[in-house]
Amino acid sequence: MAPVGFVTVIGCVLAGYLMHHGVLAVLWQPNEVVIICGAAFGAFLMANPMSLIKEVFAKIPKIFTGKELKKEQYVDVMLLMFEFLSIARREGMLALEEHANKPDGSAIFGKYPSILKNHHLKDFLADNLKVFVSGNIEPHEFENLMDIDTDVHEHHGTLVPAAMNTVSDSLPGLGIVAAVLGIVTTMGLMSEPPEVLGASVGAALCGTFLGLLLSYGYMAPMAKALENQADDQNNLLKVAKAVLAAFAKGMPPVLAIEFARRAVPTNCRPGYEELEELLKSVKK
Repeated sequence: MAPVGFVTVIGCVLAGYLMHHGVLAVLWQPNEVVIICGAAFGAFLMANPMSLIKEVFAKIPKIFTGKELKKEQYVDVMLLMFEFLSIARREGMLALEEHANKPDGSAIFGKYPSILKNHHLKDFLADNLKVFVSGNIEPHEFENLMDIDTDVHEHHGTLVPAAMNTVSDSLPGLGIVAAVLGIVTTMGLMSEPPEVLGASVGAALCGTFLGLLLSYGYMAPMAKALENQADDQNNLLKVAKAVLAAFAKGMPPVLAIEFARRAVPTNCRPGYEELEELLKSVKK
C-alpha cells in the first residue's frame, strides 16, 4: 500500500489547497527546496557511517516493493524444521550435517524457495543447525546463543529506521530555517508595494510547509514501513529459534513445532488442526 499512501498524501494536500482557491505555482519555491533538502541531506551524512548510508539507500525501494509476510511463509519455516527434526530423530543429528553445510544444495531446503531467498533466515537456520549437530552445547546455552543472534538482527533492523527518523525530526526545524531566511529577504523589500511583500512572505512560509510535509507526510511513515519489515524478518527468526530450542530440550518434533506455532504473530498463526494436517502430509 506504500505507493497508494504516497500519492494520497500529496493528492489530498494539494486538493485541499486548491479548495481554498490556492495557486499551485506559488508552492514551487526551488530555493526553499535547496535549503531544506540540502541541509537535511548534509545532516544525514554527518550523523551516519557510510555503511549505514548505503544501506538506507538500498532499502528505500523496498518500501514500495516489499511485501507483508503471509501465513504460508511461517508455515514453510515450521514444515522445514519438522522435516529436519524428524530426520534427526530417526537417523541421528549427523544426518543434518550436509543440509547445514550446503543449504543451497539441500533437497529439503530446496522444497521451500521462500526460505532460500531469505538469506538472513537461511543463514540463521544453517548456522544453528551446525551448532546443534556438534552436540557440544547445553540446551540453555544453545538458546542463549540463538538469543544473541536474534538480538543482533533486531538491533540492526532498527538502524535504518532510526537514521530516517533523525532526518524526519530535523525537517520541521529546517523548514523554519528556510522560512526565517525568507523573512530576512522580505525585510529588505519593505519599500515595495504590498503585493510584492505578500508574495515574498508567502514564499517564505512555503519553507515551513515543505519541512512539515516531508517530515510527517513522508519521511516518518517511510521509516515506520521499514521498521515493520524488519520486525517481520525478526519474527521469522524467533519462530525458528523456538522450535530449535524446544527440540534441544528433548521435546519430540511435533511438540517442538507447537512451540514454534505459538511464536507466530496471531494474524498469521495457523490453527492447531490446520498445522497438524500439514505435518501429516509431510510425514507421508
